[in-house]
Amino acid sequence: MPKITPLETGVAWVQLETTPEDWQAASPALLNTMLGQLHLIRAFEEVVLELAGEGLLHGPAHSSIGQEGGAVGSVIGLGAADAVNGSHRGHHQFLAKVINYVSPELDPAALVGPELQAVLQRTLAEILGLAQGFSSGRGGSMHLQWLEAGALGTNAIVGGGAPIATGNAWAQKHSGTDNVTINYFGDGSSQIGSVLESFNLASAWKLPVMYFIENNLYAVSTFAGDVSADIRFSVRGQGFSIPSWRVDGMDPLAVYLASQAAFERMRSGEGPAIVEAEVYRFFHQNGPYPGSAFGYRTKEEEAEWRARDPLDRVAREMIALGLIDEAGVASVREQALAAAQAAAGALIEADPENPGKRRIIPSLWPDTSFVDVGVRGDLSELSELPALDPADWTGGWTETKYVDAVAQTMDNAMAADPRIVVLGEDVHRLNGGTNGATKGLFKKYGPDRVLGTPISENGFFGLAGGLALDGRFRPVVEFMYPDFMWVAADQVFNQIGKVRHMFGNNNQVPLVLRTKVAMGVGYGSQHLMDPAGIFATSPGWRIVAASDAADYVGLMNAALACEDPVLVIEHVDLYGRADRVPDGPLDYVIPPGKGAAVVRRAGEDVTVLTYLSMVHHAAEAIEQTGVDAELIDLRWLDRASLDWDTVGESIRKTNAVLIVEQGARGTGYGAWLADEIQRRYFDWLDQPVQRVTGGEASPSISKVLERAAIARTEEVVAGLEEVRKGLGRS
Repeated sequence: MPKITPLETGVAWVQLETTPEDWQAASPALLNTMLGQLHLIRAFEEVVLELAGEGLLHGPAHSSIGQEGGAVGSVIGLGAADAVNGSHRGHHQFLAKVINYVSPELDPAALVGPELQAVLQRTLAEILGLAQGFSSGRGGSMHLQWLEAGALGTNAIVGGGAPIATGNAWAQKHSGTDNVTINYFGDGSSQIGSVLESFNLASAWKLPVMYFIENNLYAVSTFAGDVSADIRFSVRGQGFSIPSWRVDGMDPLAVYLASQAAFERMRSGEGPAIVEAEVYRFFHQNGPYPGSAFGYRTKEEEAEWRARDPLDRVAREMIALGLIDEAGVASVREQALAAAQAAAGALIEADPENPGKRRIIPSLWPDTSFVDVGVRGDLSELSELPALDPADWTGGWTETKYVDAVAQTMDNAMAADPRIVVLGEDVHRLNGGTNGATKGLFKKYGPDRVLGTPISENGFFGLAGGLALDGRFRPVVEFMYPDFMWVAADQVFNQIGKVRHMFGNNNQVPLVLRTKVAMGVGYGSQHLMDPAGIFATSPGWRIVAASDAADYVGLMNAALACEDPVLVIEHVDLYGRADRVPDGPLDYVIPPGKGAAVVRRAGEDVTVLTYLSMVHHAAEAIEQTGVDAELIDLRWLDRASLDWDTVGESIRKTNAVLIVEQGARGTGYGAWLADEIQRRYFDWLDQPVQRVTGGEASPSISKVLERAAIARTEEVVAGLEEVRKGLGRS
């Protein structure tokens, strides 16, 4: 008979409910402000739904009517330097934070002053997509951000904000503050991997982040119990040693008391907390109709929850305490509604072409020339740095290995800039990770700057994204293999790649992602891809790829100084290569744009465009074939950074192009580049752009099949022969 011993997590999980004594103990100023915020948010949302009903809101209207108690109760205790981010249903979260910022105390007799009125108008303008919005109309309803107020940005991806908030909390802690961060999400996000990964990171590293679960019981129409065995979602904290509070979200004071207890823990350095608030959205997922209109909720259920309206609860308690009367509550309601209607009145007008209807004032729309502004920055941050092309260096050289230059460049940068932190799997062990690229860094800079992460790419990359967006740190992330970007795809592409543009060019994103191509080492289909083609077609990212150590120094230094996210691609074939770097301080940069590419060999017959280890394979192939090719090492690969001057000059001379890369044809970088070249330089081409790539399939484990799936010197030779045939030569 086995011995059975009950196990306990040792971490608190409690239900918190208010008593009459709690309401009596609450300060009148707190309750006045709470009532005012609740009514301002409710009235604002009602106006949003009114405009949506008139067809004036382009896109969804995810109203939070009914859920205001959770946002107000949690935010009302925050300071200006505390931060929040939230979900697609985030109007109330955003408004609670910005109202609290501009008017931390509200007077029921004079609810809205000029500054608060301006904030309401800017918020509505953003939701309507207008130029005066916080993100110039780019963010809209689901992406509300005002960094000055500590509103980091709501998020349209379910669970997508959790890693970013966790990164912000890391920055709060490691900047020596006692500030905290709140991440709001719903019952649906409680099943999302990035949320659970964030729980783990925050708990392991004792980060001051509160995960606030708005449990409104429904996704669009799916009841929480249909997809989860336990709909008390704060139970998740038990698995990560995170104490959790469960409260009635229709009671804002209960939310406030639970949040205050959580903040006390967080500000004292004890780590994260979870608060789950049971709330209810009075309307459908999107738009001005109740859920019962779509058949997934009953009118009786909706009536029961409406009877628990948080606005009514606070008003009743305040009346019972003698703090306000019915007329005073009605006045608060009237002032809030007047303010929301005034915000709308400043943005809409009668439609002269459709009597009885209204329209957006035409002059308030953003100028269409703004459409691509902010996809990336202007690189002004690189203008004062020492630029050097190693191809032009005439001084002495120091012998080294490529991989040692990788580690030395990071060491130099970390010594010069204490904001740089390194994150990744095993980067702190094995004397520099699995390849030695971070050699010596952990011993020299310690665990606060070289962070060995769990195997949770979406979580730790998103955390790094939060660090970058905070601005006080400059994260360098290592993905052990580039295929792992698919695990982290939401944070890599939906979040970090889009964030600057999405929020109207308000954000800088100083993040470097390092990874290595490992074709030829037998690691198989899920470890060997070349990511250049994927990133080149993803907005927001810059890409560098160095074929030698001296270039690596300059390209990495530029990437580390850049205020955009930069992918730095390395190759295992280059790591052990005997190489050299210029004598002297290795602080130079190779900036993007004009001069970014280098001509490795001048020629007249064909322009060969390539990068990384294929530069060396192409040079060998040119030597073997005798084709008079002009070999160009691109170095910067993305659309905005590529040296079109050097490429264009060469094409106009040779009238033929061969793009050389090692990986699979379908995801290959050359597909995008060939399209761009044929549109830019069609008149100078005597034959179609030719490509050398691997096969269609990803490389596999078998040594012979892996070799057959990738390109090396032999495939470049064949490509050059095809070009030669196109020139009419044998």
